[in-house]
Amino acid sequence: MGKRTKLSQVRENVKSNIVESLELPVDIMYGAVIVTAMGRNQVLVENYKGIIEYTQEKIRLQTKTCQVTIQGKRLVVEYYTNEEMKITGCIQGILYGS
Repeated sequence: MGKRTKLSQVRENVKSNIVESLELPVDIMYGAVIVTAMGRNQVLVENYKGIIEYTQEKIRLQTKTCQVTIQGKRLVVEYYTNEEMKITGCIQGILYGS
């Protein structure tokens, strides 16, 4: 194991211990994607990095740890900020991939 790998593992362990001991929200501390489906017509995505693909049938987003694909019909990005995005339309699926 290389020196950089060991150092990054030590940093990750320290961060993990701090998050656990202070009972901080894991999703916020690690930048995990949060996907909230509100019925079949709305999805709120938090902690995304960017849009990879945008059509009426598929919106693919890059997050810190994976890609998230929203599939459906008549998909539209209602609004987006640096932190969150609201997608509306007929939502048929939410996929997580690398």
